[in-house]
This record gives sequence, C-alpha cells and structure tokens, in this order.
Amino acid sequence: MLVAFSVSPVGSGGDDGSVHEAVAAAVRVVRASGLPNQTDAMFTTIEGDWDEVFAVVKAATEAVAAFGPRVSLVLKADIRPGHTGELTGKVERVERVLAADSE
Repeated sequence: MLVAFSVSPVGSGGDDGSVHEAVAAAVRVVRASGLPNQTDAMFTTIEGDWDEVFAVVKAATEAVAAFGPRVSLVLKADIRPGHTGELTGKVERVERVLAADSE
C-alpha cells in the first residue's frame, strides 16, 4: 500500500507562518522507519503494509504534536494487495507513456 500524508502543527509556526521545523521532525521519523518513501513540497509518501505504514504515520504525527497545541493530518491511500515497488513503479509507467508520445 501507498500512503501519502501531510502533517503540520496548527496554531504555531514561525513569524512567517512556516512549519518547516515540524515537518522536518515528521520526515525524520519516516526516513528512520526504513520504509520506501519520498517527500515533495506537499506530501510524504510511504510504501509498506497497513500496520507498518500507519505506525509510521502515527509516530510522525506525534513528532509534530511537540510543535503546537493542535495537529492537522491529511491522508490518501492506494491499497492494492500483492503489489510492491509502486512508489516508483506508478511514475515509471506514466513516464514510459509520455516518452512514447514524443517518438
């Protein structure tokens, strides 16, 4: 399964509204998990089975909770039993189609 999530504190942040320190705390948890993952400007995506992925999301959320009185968590999941390597596989398939367009 793939889970894309975004977690940030609510009611805190720097003078400019930035929450990058809290987000970095969450990303540290994800990277330490050893699960395949990637982070972009909006979400962090993790690949693994249900229990291990949601344990990481919970721990990342708890890390962010240290930065404020409230936490916002947004999740999107792609549950496809029997498939692994989809963190990169889905993108590779789209790129192949796009490359064929230019031939």
